[in-house]
Amino acid sequence: MIARLDAALGGNPCDVHTSDLRLALDDAHFAYADAVVVCRPVLLRPGTTDVVTNPRVVVEVLSKGTEAYDRGPKQAAYLALGSVDHFVLVSQREPRVEVYTRESDGSFHFRVHGAGDSVRLDRLGLRLAVDEIYEGVFELPGDDADSVG
Repeated sequence: MIARLDAALGGNPCDVHTSDLRLALDDAHFAYADAVVVCRPVLLRPGTTDVVTNPRVVVEVLSKGTEAYDRGPKQAAYLALGSVDHFVLVSQREPRVEVYTRESDGSFHFRVHGAGDSVRLDRLGLRLAVDEIYEGVFELPGDDADSVG
């Protein structure tokens, strides 16, 4: 997902970041997302050098261990951030990408994308092919695999 976002951003004044970036959820709390798009200038929580307050796209990859939290409290906190235009949930089990897109009235439109579809992040002018996001992914062991070592 990070590679596809980075390629789609091209000359855009935005950058994709990995899960090492801390996102301010409110004045006292922060979270780590699996991928984040932040447009320049990057705004930081006062008194910090590493807590971003203006994410535009937040991506969570769903696993058995994190799905309930990602769809619950974390999702609610991300959608409450005024800077978030798109919240994206990516399945590990099937080619399924769920996108919440902020409408002009502040509400969110929800759409599910599957194999053969394109994920549209219109607020940033981005299109990502679901098949490209998942290219080679299911050849790797996931959280359902019975792998040893």
